[in-house]
Amino acid sequence: MKFIETLKLAIAAIWAHKLRSALTLLGMIIGVTAFVVVVSLIQGFNRYIDEKIAGIGSKSFTVQRFNFEDFKDLDSIAAAQRRNKELTLDDLEYLRARATLIDKIGAKARASRSLVKRESKFAEDVPVDGSMAVIAEIDNTNIAEGRFFTESENDAAMRVAFIGMDVANALFPAGASTAIGQEISIAGLPYRVIGIAEAKGTVFGIPQDNFITLPLKTYGNNFGGFTRNRLLYFQATSKTDDTFVDAVDEARFLLRARRRLKAEEKDNFGIVTPDAITGFRDRLLGPTYIVAIAVPGIALLVGAIVIMNIMLVSVTERTKEIGVRKSLGARQMDILKQFLVEAVTLSAIGGGIGVLLAWIIGTILTAIFFPTYLSIGAILFTVFVSGGIGVAAGVFPAWKAARLDPIEALRSD
Repeated sequence: MKFIETLKLAIAAIWAHKLRSALTLLGMIIGVTAFVVVVSLIQGFNRYIDEKIAGIGSKSFTVQRFNFEDFKDLDSIAAAQRRNKELTLDDLEYLRARATLIDKIGAKARASRSLVKRESKFAEDVPVDGSMAVIAEIDNTNIAEGRFFTESENDAAMRVAFIGMDVANALFPAGASTAIGQEISIAGLPYRVIGIAEAKGTVFGIPQDNFITLPLKTYGNNFGGFTRNRLLYFQATSKTDDTFVDAVDEARFLLRARRRLKAEEKDNFGIVTPDAITGFRDRLLGPTYIVAIAVPGIALLVGAIVIMNIMLVSVTERTKEIGVRKSLGARQMDILKQFLVEAVTLSAIGGGIGVLLAWIIGTILTAIFFPTYLSIGAILFTVFVSGGIGVAAGVFPAWKAARLDPIEALRSD
C-alpha cells in the first residue's frame, strides 16, 4: 500500500470521529504549547542578555563594591559587607593613572528616586543617577534628540540632564523634541534638558526609558554624596579584544595593590565581565530551566498516553474492518502502517496546532511583557518530538491490530 493511500485512510479515520479526535489532540496541544512557550521564553531571555552584553561591548567590564559570588548565601553577603570597601573617585584616578591596557574608564553612581516636575506636569519615583561623560561612549548610548553632557559640564557640576523617553513624554506631551533646552525640576532644583535617549521599551514589565542621568559631580553635590544607595562603580574597556583578560587582571592587581591586600586575602571589591554575567545567569537559572522544561514534558507524556489509549480503543472498534482488509489481501505490514500513520498524524496535528498557539502567545508576551524568541531549531525539535511521540504511542496498538486473526476479526460484531 502506498504511503499517500495510508495517509488518506488515517485522515478519514480521524475525521470520522471529530469530537474524539479533538479531545485526544487536546493533551498534545497543551503539552506542545507549554513546552514551546517555555523554550521561547528561555531563549528570549538568553538572547536579551547576550544582546545587552554585545551592545555594551565584549571589551567592557565593571568594577564595583560587590561581586556575584558575594551573594551566594547570607553568610557570604555579611562577610562581603564587612570586607568590601566603597569605591571612591581617588580609586578611579589611581586606575586611570597607572593602567596601560585600559582604553576608557569612567564612574557612575547608583540611582536615587525622585519627583520630577515641569510646570503643571510631573513624574513620580523617577530613577536619577550620575555619570561621567565617557560612560556614554563605553555604554554605546543611543541618543534620540540632543546630546549627552560633556566632561567640562561634569567638572563644573552644571545642572544639565539627559533623560529617558518616558520622562520626556510625561513632561512634554506636545512632543519629546520640544524638551531640548527646557528646564525641569528634580528634587526641587532646576536642570536644563540637553538630551533624550532612544526608547528601549520594557523588560519583565519594567520600563527601560524612565530615568534621568546627571553629571556625576552634579549628582553627588545635589543628592548627598556617594554613599548608601548612591555608591560609585566604574566601567572600563580594554584597548583590544585580545587584551581584555589582561586588562581585567591589571585592574584587579592595581586595586589590590592600592588597598594593600595580601596574597592570601580575598578581593574586597568586585569585577564583573560579560563571561561572569552569562556564567552567573546559567548557574542561577540552570536548575529553573530544567524544571521549566520538565513540567511541560510531563504534559507531552500524558498526551502520548492519551493517543495510545485512543488507538487501542480504535483497534477494538475496527476489528471487523481489519478482518475484511486482511481477507482482501492486506498484509500485516499494511495494517501496521495504517494504524501507525494514524497515530503519527494525530500527534503531528496536535504538535502543529501547539506550535501555532505558542507562537501567538509568544507574540503577545513580547508585545506587553518580555521578549521571546522562537528559533527554527526549537520548532524542528518540537515537530520531531511530537512525531516521535506519535510513533511511540502508535506502535503497540498498530502491532496489536496487525496480529489479529482475520477469521476471528470477521466474527467480531
